[in-house]
Parts: sequence; structure tokens; C-alpha cells
Amino acid sequence: MKIYVVRHGVTEWNRLKKVQGAADIPLAEEGVYLAKKTGEALKEVPFDICFSSPLQRARQTAGYILEGRDVPVILDKRIQEIDFGALEGTRFKDDSGKISSPEMELFFHHPLEFERPKDGENIDDILERTKDFWQEKIRDPELLDKTILVSSHGCAVRALLQNVYQNKADFWHGSVPPNCSVNIVEVENGKAWFLEEDKVFY
Repeated sequence: MKIYVVRHGVTEWNRLKKVQGAADIPLAEEGVYLAKKTGEALKEVPFDICFSSPLQRARQTAGYILEGRDVPVILDKRIQEIDFGALEGTRFKDDSGKISSPEMELFFHHPLEFERPKDGENIDDILERTKDFWQEKIRDPELLDKTILVSSHGCAVRALLQNVYQNKADFWHGSVPPNCSVNIVEVENGKAWFLEEDKVFY
């Protein structure tokens, strides 16, 4: 099994440094461009199936990557972005690029200490649901010889890849994955390893 895990393209809220989470924000023009460039780079990859977050920025990214191909896209809420609840829509960086929200400071620098916001989730929540997705897919006998595209989000990608990373304490592994970056994972007999990490094609 080979799994290509991609983060969605850029949205207007990404550019405005707004907390996005479960808010259903579409790709910006730049995000469409990045998704199309990524699709061109992966045009020779023989995808059999795609699993996507139901949020439109992830669905659109999958659509552009798979444009012109007859590949089934299955929506799965377990790989949807972390729900920031009451924090969604707030701006978390000032004009100089400094994080201006104490909650988001924790989220980016000490994510395991990030407290669940009102009506939202914390890191443990997203780790639990992405692990459930991961274990289900790698154990599915119908997927064992398949090439799979997973279209998801920054925090959800890192949470999902905790099933592969060696250092579980380092949640971000250096950074939030770049928009339209691709992590390629090989899985065999329940063991997983990276072929590429955070690769960008633009």
C-alpha cells in the first residue's frame, strides 16, 4: 500500500491568518493554482482511491489533483481539520507575523497543552479520530495493494502521520505542513515508513 497524504491548497483565511478549523472555507485562486501544479506532478501516480475530508478546500484539492481521472473520492470526517470551536474566524497573527493569540501560541508551540476550546477539540481528539481512520485503512484487505490519495488539513495531516513518526512527542515535526505538500508513506505488513516528507511541487 502506498499512501499520498496531501494538505489542501491556500485559502483566503490562510492568507489572512485566521483560525480556520472546521469552518468550510474554499480554496483561493492561489490554492487552485497549487492544487493544479501538484496534480501535474502526480499525474503518473496510479491512484486507485481517494479519501478526503468533507470540507470543500480538501475536496477541491483532491478534485484538481485527480482532474480527468476516474478515481472514486470517499469523504471521511475523521480526517477533517481540528475543530477550533469558538476560536474559529479569529485572527491569530498580527501584521508583523507574530502570533497574537495565547491559545494559538500554545497550539503551535506546545500543542499537547492546547486546551479544548468551547465547542471545539484538542490534540488528543484529533489524534484519536485520525488514528481510527489510519488503523482501519491499513488493515483493510481490499486496500493492501492500492495507491491511495488522502486529502486533508495541516493539523489533521500531522495527527494522521503520528502513526508513522518515530518521535510522538514532537507533534509538528518542525512546522505545519506547507499548503499542497505531499507526504508519501509505504505500508507493508502493518509497518509504515516515509518515502517523501512534506514534498512540494511548486
